[in-house]
Amino acid sequence: MVENHKKWHEKLPFALLGYRTTVRTSTGTTPSLLVYGTEAVIPTEVEIPSLRIIQEAKLSDAEWIRSCYEQLALIDGKRMSAVCHSQLYHNRISRAFNKRVRPSQFTLRQLVLKQIFPYQDKAKGKFSPKWQGPCLVHRVLIGGILILAEMDGKVWPKPINLDVVKRYYV
Repeated sequence: MVENHKKWHEKLPFALLGYRTTVRTSTGTTPSLLVYGTEAVIPTEVEIPSLRIIQEAKLSDAEWIRSCYEQLALIDGKRMSAVCHSQLYHNRISRAFNKRVRPSQFTLRQLVLKQIFPYQDKAKGKFSPKWQGPCLVHRVLIGGILILAEMDGKVWPKPINLDVVKRYYV
C-alpha cells in the first residue's frame, strides 16, 4: 500500500472496479451488468475460482458462445427491470421530499418581493439588498409562474418563477 498521494493513478483501476461492481440503489443492479449484460469477474475469482467460473470452464466453446448469446438476449429485460426499479426509486424519493414541501399560494393584486440575482446590476457588493420590491401580482399562471407589475401598474415583460418571490407584509 502506497501512502503517497502522488501515486493516485496506480489506485484508479481498483477504485473503478469497485465502482462498476457495486449495486446501485437507484437501479438495483451494477453498472457492468447494464452495460455488458453479465456481472464482472473480479480478480479474486480468477485466482480462487468461484462456482460460476468453474461452471464456465467446463463448457465447450460452442456451449459457452451459446450461453453468452442467451445472456445478450436477456440484457434488454435486465435493462428494462433496471429502468422500472429506477422509476420506483425516483417516485419514492419524490414522495418523501414532497411530504415536507408547503406550496405557496399567490392571489391577484397581492404584494410580493422579488429576489435579486447575483448577476443583476442591482446586486453589487456584500451589503446590497437581496430583495426588490414590493411588486403586485398581475397574473398567476399554471406551473407556479407569476407575472408581476410595478406599484404604478407597469407590467414586467418576463414571467417569474414563484420560488424567487415571497410575500410582502406591510
